[in-house]
Amino acid sequence: MYKRLELHNHTTESDASLTCEDLLRWMEADQVDAFGLTDHNTISGHPKMQKLLLENSSGIQCIYGMEYTTYYGHILCLNLKEYVPWETIDRRRPELLFQAIRDKNALAGIAHPYSYGYPFARGCRFEMELTDYSCVDFIEIFNNPEPLRQVNEKGLLLWEDLVLKGWPIAMTCGMDLHGRWEMGNQFATFLKGEPRGDTAAELEQAIRSQKTCISKGPILEVSVAPDSRSLTFHLADTKKPGFSRQDSSQFLITLKTSSDTYTAAPDQAFPIERLKGAESVIPKLYDKTAEIENLVCVAPVLHLTGQSRQPWM
Repeated sequence: MYKRLELHNHTTESDASLTCEDLLRWMEADQVDAFGLTDHNTISGHPKMQKLLLENSSGIQCIYGMEYTTYYGHILCLNLKEYVPWETIDRRRPELLFQAIRDKNALAGIAHPYSYGYPFARGCRFEMELTDYSCVDFIEIFNNPEPLRQVNEKGLLLWEDLVLKGWPIAMTCGMDLHGRWEMGNQFATFLKGEPRGDTAAELEQAIRSQKTCISKGPILEVSVAPDSRSLTFHLADTKKPGFSRQDSSQFLITLKTSSDTYTAAPDQAFPIERLKGAESVIPKLYDKTAEIENLVCVAPVLHLTGQSRQPWM
């Protein structure tokens, strides 16, 4: 039911130590369903990976993309079929590049928005003056190698703020792989898909509908009870390597709306009336306490009414 995607990876086509074949074998060994090929400012690895996959029988799929690496931040592209020039990037009008990417039927997102900047890695932090978020398909809310509180928690809070203001932006996460890095007990992107389905198409549909989720273990499923008066919860096991499954009684659920954050237990229904008419809800799963260090899963955005999807400020 769920596919695990590792969407942010590099090879020797840019600045990593892995060849395209090395990346493919590394992902196969970690039981990944699909992986991104997102080298910096080049798609030269695409035909090489396509050739490798034609000769491969494992069923693993590649999400072809690129990471625009500028002095003002990084833009992650997924399902990119052709190179989009970016030499005229304008930090005060980045919407032009985002839209150019989308005009090619690709997905455009912000990579690690709060990554450390100068003097450590100048240009990694997203410093473009973006005001119209309608051109942004997703935000990489967790970049696993980055510090949890200083970088990733800020990315999560940015995405939550935009979503709860009405912007229909999805979330992803990534390893930002540059070598044979350990991927156990790290966040990955998950979506629902068919075992032999086209994962690139499934990813597009999931991002367009805000149905991606990130998890390092089980996935939190939230649904509206048949009587439409309460939310019910289910924990789906992803069998992701490196996560030791806890007793469900150890888990805590939070439900974040534009006005408040509520807590719930996995084995108890939650009355919808307590959400005070909220249209959008962000469910998260924690191990014992709602601290960022204990975060296990950020579930897909839950839309309770669907009446208005226009942003409000």
